[in-house]
Amino acid sequence: MASLDDVELKNMTQDERAKALGMTTEQLTGRSLFIEFKSDEEERFLYPWAPDVDINKRSELDVGNLTITEINNKIRELMDNGHGTIVIKNPRGKHSLGVGILNRLNLIIEGSLGYFAVGLIDGPNVRIKGRVGWSCGENMMSGTVLIEKNAGSTFGAAIRGGDLVCMGSVGSRTGIDMKGGTIIVGGDTGALSGFMMQRGRIIVCGNAGKNLGDSMYDGIIYVGGDIKSLGVDAVTAELTQTDSAWLTQKLKLYDLQPKEGVDHFTKIVAGKQLWNYDNLEPTEKKLIL
Repeated sequence: MASLDDVELKNMTQDERAKALGMTTEQLTGRSLFIEFKSDEEERFLYPWAPDVDINKRSELDVGNLTITEINNKIRELMDNGHGTIVIKNPRGKHSLGVGILNRLNLIIEGSLGYFAVGLIDGPNVRIKGRVGWSCGENMMSGTVLIEKNAGSTFGAAIRGGDLVCMGSVGSRTGIDMKGGTIIVGGDTGALSGFMMQRGRIIVCGNAGKNLGDSMYDGIIYVGGDIKSLGVDAVTAELTQTDSAWLTQKLKLYDLQPKEGVDHFTKIVAGKQLWNYDNLEPTEKKLIL
């Protein structure tokens, strides 16, 4: 496409500008994006450079006096040497610990972490024996992460696959921009949970704050307690036998199944009133596409 200056663009009609800039003027309609990732798919771990680790080969690492860069580099060195189980001691609330692990690994963290813990991971099983700050598990692709206590806001932001589990309560905007996988909260969740989620499932065993599921495009939210309010285009739906069976199975994995069963859970889905982009300007459509 030949370059155009501002004067040429200004003299064109709107349709001419759209075509000249490579934009589409077609009217778009919504479509479901609900495709679940599976954390046990072997092909998700076939990175050509991934180290061959032995889960039975265990190493303990005291990180109390190490910087976060030193800690993350040490984890990679241990994996390169075949260690498949790594225990982190004295993490002291450090930020960004365990990020970018794209390999099978049992990672056990004996203590609490700060912001952005274990983000951008694809494959490891992580257990955090403490609390975590903001954005734990952000952009997680597969594997499991279990937090034994509470978590901060934006828990599981943009998660794409795997199971992200908090046994306690979490802050606001849980699962924001979620694209797949499962987020499980044993306690309560804050405001705007599920905001702009595109697919995947969120399970909240306790209560949910205001504006739940605001602007969600697809996916499902299950809430076992009270919901303060629903967000824009979030609506309740019938809890089917398939939903109940899946909830029972999933919660049982983490010993979170309620004694009274799961039939009292409320199911929230997208009302799909925001799926129509027909009235957008071409420049706005370009941003969405």
